[in-house]
Amino acid sequence: MTEPLPPARLLGASDIRALAEELNIRPTKTLGQNFVIDGNTIRRIVSAAHVEPAETVLEVGPGLGSLTLGLLDVAAAVVAVEIDPVLAKKLPDTIAKFRPELASNLTVLLSDAMRVTELPIEPTALVANLPYNVAVPVVLNLLEHFPSLAHGLVMVQDEVADRMAAEPGSKTYGVPSVKAAWYAQVRKAGVIGMNVFWPAPKISSGLVSFTRREPPQTRASRQQVFAVIDAAFAQRRKTLRAALAGWAGSPVEAERFLRAAGVDPTARGEVLDVTAFARIAEAKLDGTEPDSTHDGAQG
Repeated sequence: MTEPLPPARLLGASDIRALAEELNIRPTKTLGQNFVIDGNTIRRIVSAAHVEPAETVLEVGPGLGSLTLGLLDVAAAVVAVEIDPVLAKKLPDTIAKFRPELASNLTVLLSDAMRVTELPIEPTALVANLPYNVAVPVVLNLLEHFPSLAHGLVMVQDEVADRMAAEPGSKTYGVPSVKAAWYAQVRKAGVIGMNVFWPAPKISSGLVSFTRREPPQTRASRQQVFAVIDAAFAQRRKTLRAALAGWAGSPVEAERFLRAAGVDPTARGEVLDVTAFARIAEAKLDGTEPDSTHDGAQG
């Protein structure tokens, strides 16, 4: 009986610190850099991502290559988007050292993931340890511009993970929850402790899993639906009649659109799912211009 091969070696704390010393770098708070220094954590993330052997994985912020190595072990190819030029230049060398047989499967793109709209290869999965301060806009930007992304797993600040995966009616439900739900079914897939990072963050991280689905069927555009979402949560303590007054033209017009969409004007945005917001946007499309005689009384 053939013995199973031992797990491929991943970067540990000493490897990470040696690479950082070689490059004369320290993780920067500005770029939200917290490098994973525990191989078992990388294996856990890769396993939870459910990457198939034929897939091309998009990784954002590969840093020194901890997760990149783990992804190359399971995927056909990895496209790594890195904003730091020093790290982007070093990553291919690190992969060539630790996985010489897989080095050709890596493509490194020096860019800001917030501005990426094209890639040399069509990715099918997103797996990334995302900088806390830009995690939500990065995920939304990539889901918008790369419809080939069928699924993914991202590691973000734990409270951000809760917001992204929140269901209507919960205290953490808000703009990130609804906008993510436009593109995908989202769920929280676990929590990662602080001591597996260098430097250790002050809060745990959360794993967020998503599976692409079709957006709600609506004649309203994504931008029009997102405008309703933004307005509804800009003043989340107010009723929708009041919160959407500026968007609709007046509280009276807001109430008219809400009733046309089958939504209670006295409800708050936190109880609506993405399909309800789409109905509200569509109701405005079907409505007339706001009546200038309305007095704008607050709801």
